[in-house]
Amino acid sequence: MSKPKSNKKQGYQVFLKQIEAISKVASLITSGLYLEELLRLTVNVTAEVMNSKICSLMLLDSEKGELVIKATQSVSEAYNKKPNIKLGEGIAGKVAKENKIICVSDVREDQRYINKDIAKREGLVSLASVPLAVKGRVIGVLNCYTSRRHIFTKHELDILTALANQAAIAIENAELDLRARSAEEALITRKIIERAKEILAQEVNMLPSEAYRLIQRQSMDSRKSMREIAEAIILSKEIKEKKLK
Repeated sequence: MSKPKSNKKQGYQVFLKQIEAISKVASLITSGLYLEELLRLTVNVTAEVMNSKICSLMLLDSEKGELVIKATQSVSEAYNKKPNIKLGEGIAGKVAKENKIICVSDVREDQRYINKDIAKREGLVSLASVPLAVKGRVIGVLNCYTSRRHIFTKHELDILTALANQAAIAIENAELDLRARSAEEALITRKIIERAKEILAQEVNMLPSEAYRLIQRQSMDSRKSMREIAEAIILSKEIKEKKLK
């Protein structure tokens, strides 16, 4: 017996919605968005396609060995301010440590789940927690909650995994880009301070090391960055040179 056309059409629309969601997250890889925007878009898209009560994205702080909530579409202050989770602890902690998906039919009853009081208060029931990994290295966890008992199908988990994989690559790229920009900014700052040191050494007849300490002291006294002080010194020099011409 064939399925009703309405069911087929509905299933086709759901499929298109899922493909569109994966495509949206995949497009973030080369979007050039800042990390916060990227994370917010990821949870919004995931929550929409999975019809999720709460979707959250946690990133691993490798120095502390903790998962930190970085984005969620939830307006729940209690959930958004949940404490960090140690690697290996709770559901998300185990997912991050073992690099494997964990599904829970009811977090309110599962002994592994840490924040049962928040789950009860916010009406969170079932959970699918998926690792965010790049080349086998876990960088975070994507959590998808429902408000009713739900058994996540293989297809749903495949969709979540695809979204998590695309998001992980986008996050890694954004962090690499941020580090590159930070390194470039540091190099520019160093060059500006070196130029200011040279000007002071010539103008005031002092050693470069003394000039550096002077810039440092002025920075502390004025509560401005050393770069700002150095830029002011360079600008002053340029103004003087223009007046002499």
